[in-house]
Amino acid sequence: MKKIIYSVAVFFLLMATYAQEFTASDLLDRSIAYHDPEGKWNGFKGNFFITMKSPNRPVRKSKIELDFNQSFFRLTVDVEGNQLISQLKNQECLLSFNGTTDFSEAIAKKNRLSCERASMYKDYYTYLYGLPMKLKDPGTRLANSVLEQEIDGISYWVLKVTYEPETGGDTWYFYLDKNTYQLRRYQFFHEEAKNDGEYIVLENELMVNGIKMPKDRSWYYNKDNKYLATDYLSVSN
Repeated sequence: MKKIIYSVAVFFLLMATYAQEFTASDLLDRSIAYHDPEGKWNGFKGNFFITMKSPNRPVRKSKIELDFNQSFFRLTVDVEGNQLISQLKNQECLLSFNGTTDFSEAIAKKNRLSCERASMYKDYYTYLYGLPMKLKDPGTRLANSVLEQEIDGISYWVLKVTYEPETGGDTWYFYLDKNTYQLRRYQFFHEEAKNDGEYIVLENELMVNGIKMPKDRSWYYNKDNKYLATDYLSVSN
């Protein structure tokens, strides 16, 4: 009996030691190794397509073109019979509406076509489809502790991330598969005490130029679980 008690004690001691050595930085590195096994993200060059479907809104189809080495980003959106292009290359911005760069301020305002919004789109798409690699970016504050949380009967490793004030003010949680370290879901709060913000559930995967990206991305409000939209990723239109 003493030997059994001793063995159990040693087992829990070893588990505690393992848990102490399993840092948030270790977990992030393992998740990056899963999603970007060949380290291709920082030099990413390629295209992908996103079809967004949401209740009571028209289907929005987007083509994203990226070439990080050339500081190039182009977003082509087809929605309600119109085509909008927002392009950034180095310090140059190009906007077009239905094939022309000569459009009225009313059209620009109605369709939210601006260089500022083009920059926002670049940050938005490279952040979401560059996860978890983007959590290595300057200004990212990765909490030291690894959290655990169970949702719908599934237990996840959880990383908590905040940002330097000039980078962003939201608090993010990233939920990773306990066996593969695949990113399975994430959520953000503007003010966590108010339970505002949204959570995003990731399903299926697609290999895009060596990067394992989530194929289906569904958005919900934190406060009431209201469904907002789903983004469907593909490599061809």
